Amino acid sequence: MIIEIDFNSEEALYLQLCNQIIMGIAASRFREGDALPSVRQLADSIGINMHTVNKAYTVLKQEGYVKVDRRRGAVIAVDADRIRTLEEIKKALQVILAKSSCKNISKEEIHELIEEIYEDYI
Repeated sequence: MIIEIDFNSEEALYLQLCNQIIMGIAASRFREGDALPSVRQLADSIGINMHTVNKAYTVLKQEGYVKVDRRRGAVIAVDADRIRTLEEIKKALQVILAKSSCKNISKEEIHELIEEIYEDYI
């Protein structure tokens, strides 16, 4: 598992870890049923505290990206609740689009960015 953590970033380490795993799921590097490394293994491999990894796994579980199996640990289990996820995305996009509008970024430029980014996940 390749996880890249930026120790100089202002973004919390657990959020970076969550985002890396979510992007890995979207890019099919992690698939439904894949077991993630144990908290201890992942903490050791990327040089962060076990509590940070545990917090990331907890957030991923709450958001429906992983489930915890007593025998296998954290396992990829993408939430089937599409409606809730679409509502969350809509709220996030509303803010992003408002910011874009304030900076005079066109609808076409936004579409180009979405297409460019989405290509990584197909």
